[in-house]
Amino acid sequence: MSEAGVRPRAGILITGTEVLTGIIADRNGPWLSERLLELGVDPVAIQIVGDRPEDMLAALRFMQSQGVALIVTSGGLGPTADDLTAEVVGRFAGREMVLDRELEARIGEILRPMMSRWPGVDPEAIRASNRKQAVIPRGATVIEPVGTAPGLVVPPQQGARPTVVVLPGPPRELQPMWRSAARTEAFRAAIAGAPRYRREILRLFGLPESAIAATLREAEAAGVPLARLEVTTCLRRGEIEVSTRFEEDAGGAYKALREFIAARHPDELFSLHGETIDEQVVALLGDRTVAVAESCTGGLMAARLTDRAGASRWFRGGVVAYSNEAKVSLAGVDPELIERHGAVSPEVARALAAGAAERFDASVGIGITGIAGPGGGTAEKPVGTVCFAVLERGVGGITRRSRLPGGRADVRERSTTVALHLLRRLLRGERDELRAADGAPRR
Repeated sequence: MSEAGVRPRAGILITGTEVLTGIIADRNGPWLSERLLELGVDPVAIQIVGDRPEDMLAALRFMQSQGVALIVTSGGLGPTADDLTAEVVGRFAGREMVLDRELEARIGEILRPMMSRWPGVDPEAIRASNRKQAVIPRGATVIEPVGTAPGLVVPPQQGARPTVVVLPGPPRELQPMWRSAARTEAFRAAIAGAPRYRREILRLFGLPESAIAATLREAEAAGVPLARLEVTTCLRRGEIEVSTRFEEDAGGAYKALREFIAARHPDELFSLHGETIDEQVVALLGDRTVAVAESCTGGLMAARLTDRAGASRWFRGGVVAYSNEAKVSLAGVDPELIERHGAVSPEVARALAAGAAERFDASVGIGITGIAGPGGGTAEKPVGTVCFAVLERGVGGITRRSRLPGGRADVRERSTTVALHLLRRLLRGERDELRAADGAPRR
């Protein structure tokens, strides 16, 4: 039970030597942290340990020493000998490990159709593994498995804390099981008293993160009550994300901050309610269709455009044309245009866009050509030089040459963001007005 006026805190423990050594990247820690924040619980640490019982136990005890009300673990619930999380948590909570016969039967039913696919597997070995997964701390609440591994909510001994939520490692299993765990009585009791929060996101494009930091300082100096808000800024794909978390009664403070940012950055603020540029473009497309011809982005533009349900309705196709010969043969670029202006030029980008629209019979064409590096740049066209064009057939378009910072991966990823912002402005009726090289699109 949290004390009056004090937010409950939580620790996140990621287990698995494969995560600790970097073989598998941790996706669960940040995801769980966001879910805790949504519930009004403050994460105090994300810790990763290998499959060593003494290290897991030490991590649990450290988090306990920080006064957390809740610990969420990920991983170590499989059938193999190194999957020891349930056993370690039982030891930590001072609870005897017992075989849950009903759970054993449920896991057995899950495994039955799988066993038919491997007729050479020893059924007795499978049953032994099954039995291991059904041994749980006495008094734990079982979370129905999505795969074969059940989750657990293990309450503390009377008068102690914290409650431990034990979840499997695969995100496709952990995420739905988290929602089930959060509805259990033991979980709700652990975070009782957590305040209700709102989270709002503003998105800006075309200014450095240092500029928004200065704006926040100016807002505070102007009397915006930032002390009532938790403001986090993040540079993501060349955009600035301003994420603000606040209690329900601080809505006025957030409104004042939003209005201050909107007044200071009217041209750069493109999303007032968290919609991504991808979502905005899809909403603006209507019955129009899109095709791409890209060089330096190597297919990332097509991948980003199709990374959502229903993309087949409006995405017609694309080509990746690195060589000049490919630009000519696949996208219909005039070779004399390349000879006259160079492959990295607004003129060639425009020809790529027109060629993509023509080849795939799309309403809108996007052309991208540039130098992502390393190497290949010149004094006139250094690494990071990228040219863009977005065209709507029979209507008009926008071309632009930019110099984007960072290494190859940064340039390629930011290029897709720039192209989407140009497409957004085209769909909103703007034509041939973005020619600045500073990365700042204007409304």
